[in-house]
Amino acid sequence: MKRYRILIMTHEQLVPPKDIEGLTEDEIDEYRTEYNVYSTLHNLGHRVRVLGIGDQLTELRETIRAWKPHVVFNLLEEFSGIVTYDHYVVAYLELMRQPYTGCNPRGLMLSRDKVLTKQILAWHRIATPDFHLFPFGRKFTEPKRLKFPLFVKSATEDASIGISQASIVEDSASLRERVAFIHDQVQSDALVEEYIDGRELYIGVLGNTRIKTLPTWEMNFGTLSEVQAGIATRKVKWDRNYQTKHGIRTGIASDLSEAEQERLSRISKRIYRALHMSGFARLDFRMREDGSVYLLEANANPNLTYGEDFAESAETIGIGYDSLIMRIVKLGMSYMPEWRMFEA
Repeated sequence: MKRYRILIMTHEQLVPPKDIEGLTEDEIDEYRTEYNVYSTLHNLGHRVRVLGIGDQLTELRETIRAWKPHVVFNLLEEFSGIVTYDHYVVAYLELMRQPYTGCNPRGLMLSRDKVLTKQILAWHRIATPDFHLFPFGRKFTEPKRLKFPLFVKSATEDASIGISQASIVEDSASLRERVAFIHDQVQSDALVEEYIDGRELYIGVLGNTRIKTLPTWEMNFGTLSEVQAGIATRKVKWDRNYQTKHGIRTGIASDLSEAEQERLSRISKRIYRALHMSGFARLDFRMREDGSVYLLEANANPNLTYGEDFAESAETIGIGYDSLIMRIVKLGMSYMPEWRMFEA
């Protein structure tokens, strides 16, 4: 196997140590993904460097020019504290004619904008929950055409930031209160959607022009669904003790029919192409009892932690973690942005 120079680009506070021996699970959690990717590439024999990015790109430029990496492994989720700015960093890499892993700038920009995503998918006749946007700093005006219950979340933040059981609202007073919470605490526009009751399904996608979908994964809310609505709050996603207490787990959605699996795969590929995504992504769906499917979110560059949903889904079809990371590397190296087309 050819050995590559690979520059891992991450947040400055998430640069992992080279050895995690003696550290607690809680200490490792902060940079677990970064360590998994670094150690995997290092153990495969590649020359790997990790660069922490803050609010400047000078060191990134100088490192690329001096070291000339074959590919930059992009683990950024924001830039200068702003989630929607990560696509500018990727665009900067393209200006430097530097290959990178993950999604391209256009796909990042479209998928990070949840309202624009809905508008694009509506044109393609792909179902998403009906919605209304409450811009940050604007006066509250109750939407007339949406029916309760509604689901309130940030229009830009991800990782379930600002999402709790209180995100589901049943009346106008609760809606006003939750919109104010998103504005005040998250400091972003508030996106209000029709609440879709049903199964929560995730589909991983790999590819640039040729696209492969991974087996459908499902969130099982355990005993939580007996007393609360089954939604992926921050505690559901990230709190191990909470997960254990309620028996919350994820795993392959084994009882879907072959026709349902095929339909989800087909819809996922349409969404991926409609949003001009590349590299890899995770698409989050809700499926009602009648089989109707709604896209909740399109997540470019999802969590790559070993043992988490994306990697586990790949594992079920024989793509081990080492192979998954190298597949993402090779997709990045083979992606054809405009500068490569002009050089061809």
